[in-house]
Amino acid sequence: MRRLLFIVFFLLSFSSRAQELNCVVFINDAEIGFSNRKIFETLQNAVFEYMNNTKWTSSVYQTHERINCSITINILEAISANSFRGSLQLKVSRPVFNSTYSTSILNFNDNNISFTYEEFEPLVYNENNFDSNLVSILTFYAYTILGYQADTFGYKGGENFFKLAENVVNVAQQGGGVGWNRIDGNFTRYQLNENLLSPVYEQYRKTMYEYHLLGLDRMVDNTRDAKEVISKSVQDLENLFNDRPNTFLIRVFFDTKGDEIVDVFADGPRIDTSGLREVLSKIYPAYDEKWKEIKI
Repeated sequence: MRRLLFIVFFLLSFSSRAQELNCVVFINDAEIGFSNRKIFETLQNAVFEYMNNTKWTSSVYQTHERINCSITINILEAISANSFRGSLQLKVSRPVFNSTYSTSILNFNDNNISFTYEEFEPLVYNENNFDSNLVSILTFYAYTILGYQADTFGYKGGENFFKLAENVVNVAQQGGGVGWNRIDGNFTRYQLNENLLSPVYEQYRKTMYEYHLLGLDRMVDNTRDAKEVISKSVQDLENLFNDRPNTFLIRVFFDTKGDEIVDVFADGPRIDTSGLREVLSKIYPAYDEKWKEIKI
């Protein structure tokens, strides 16, 4: 009953009084020598204001229910005085019901971003025409953040947000920037969005829902049952692996949840994890040393 009230409370938060995101922003320019470093301070402030003060939906949240996230933009090359190339790391988390614990729901590295920025330039998004690669990138990730959060509270709950992100992709293709097109390779914004909306990868989104709402959010009330749900939800990714062994989203999932999976099964009530360890080693062997820490 308490969990049901928590879900209702989350849904009612859409009628409260603050913007949706609580985004920490950091611009790292340590890798380049650049005479006008003041521009990066201005850029950091501009990105912060854009992410946190833009009204992303027709509803608003209470201040304490804003989605916690962080964006780090690493400037790797100054192509000109106002044109830059680098990478972006996005981290998103949400609270676990009836606890002080916050769980990571997305840890994603975008290794190829480029943009132009004039100091004190206002960041404004035009949903129908391409104006700025920087604004398109930020808007894409804002909708992706909202989609991921919603997916952990309801199966495919973030569908509309991912479709808004898809529209950003389609419009941004007009600008010719890298990361917006199928031909731009793997681990791109295009691939992330296309996979999230594809029926082929629905198991990933089902796992995100079951792992969080039916698993982590029940840990306080019934730890053993919650662990069983988490174990099964992770093992169900084997179905996706069997169909698409190199799927991008499996990598995204374990980059985000790998350490937490080990921690969940490190103490407390014991369950049989032999099947879980076997599946983990099969579908993500890159973390084999980590999986060995799970107690059987």
